[in-house]
Amino acid sequence: MTRSTFGACTLFQLLLTLFLTLFLATTPAAAQDRPEEGGHELEVWTGGGHSVPGGTKDTSVWNAGVRYGWILTAPHGPGFLNGRFELALDAVPAFVVFQRAYTTYGAGVNPVGFKWIFATRGHVAPYLELNGGTLFTTREVPTGTSTVNFTSSAVFGTYFLGERAWSVDVRYLHISNAGLTTPNPGINTVQVRLGFGKFFGKK
Repeated sequence: MTRSTFGACTLFQLLLTLFLTLFLATTPAAAQDRPEEGGHELEVWTGGGHSVPGGTKDTSVWNAGVRYGWILTAPHGPGFLNGRFELALDAVPAFVVFQRAYTTYGAGVNPVGFKWIFATRGHVAPYLELNGGTLFTTREVPTGTSTVNFTSSAVFGTYFLGERAWSVDVRYLHISNAGLTTPNPGINTVQVRLGFGKFFGKK
């Protein structure tokens, strides 16, 4: 399979998964899970994408993990910016990087995730997020650089709220060794990530 064919298949799989997620998310539910001050979030997620200009080319990534979050505030802010602040932690036990020279496997942790969940009254709750972490791989990422890298992301996504909380987002992910080795070309990717979880109220 050529890299272009792989990229097309990956995109098709992501779009198909997104469609199924949206279909399931709109199924009527008996009660809604919602973020609330003092509550918590538990979510499993998976995502993938391809490199974009500004770093190493022809690179694809896939990852999966678990998130735990703390809803720290009640809704506040002006007008359409009104929302809740969440602090989140991600454990990433599966991280695969598909490069020209080889495919490498890794794991990581994102100890800092800042999320703003817009306050809505319906089944849909958009959010913005910034996060950062560390990635450890079995071989160098990018090729010929380092097995230890740092990651940062900027995210726009949406929750679909029901008995459980589904999420879908688009994230710009930057991977770099922060100068641990030279050269340090980094990798920039755009990913689609899908999540399934639950919000727990304040106890």
